Amino acid sequence: MELTGPTGGPGRTGEPGYALTRLEKLLAWARRNSLWPLPYATACCGIELMATAASRFDIARFGAEAMRFTPRQCDLLVVAGRVTIKMMPVLQRIYTQMTEPKWVISMGACCSSGGEFDTYAVVQGIDQFMPVDVYVPGCPPCPETLLEGLMTIQRIINEGGARPSHQRGRGLRIRVEPRSPSQSPATEGGQEG
Repeated sequence: MELTGPTGGPGRTGEPGYALTRLEKLLAWARRNSLWPLPYATACCGIELMATAASRFDIARFGAEAMRFTPRQCDLLVVAGRVTIKMMPVLQRIYTQMTEPKWVISMGACCSSGGEFDTYAVVQGIDQFMPVDVYVPGCPPCPETLLEGLMTIQRIINEGGARPSHQRGRGLRIRVEPRSPSQSPATEGGQEG
């Protein structure tokens, strides 16, 4: 956004200023900084998801602290932990009830590929049943990696706009690379706070 004065020149002291921007950029900025996640946590990844909302990692810095448990108020589905065949119809119903545009984070090895549960009852990756935009690796992934996945969703919104999920197809399939502890958003300058 560019701040200009009423004559079109740079804003000066005492002159009222106004901001010029495109409506799409303004909407992307608002969506990016006000994600409402719906947590679908079933196992140990759910504990790491809860830790992300705690004061040490503070997901509120990214505008995603308003976790809701109703799909009609959410635009980000965080599936954390293993998903069984019997759970999948419920998860698909939750996904279809979410408002457009919506995004999905697959958190953990069990959710992304079945993990160590190579059995008939555990779904071997939720991307077989719904579009996944970002994969967060780990067993369980640490809160910093989930925050990196959230920032990836924010970059997707900022760069690509907010296209509906049926236009994106099977999702963006982005894999988040884990950060080293010195690059963690929870640490400042490599030192824990």
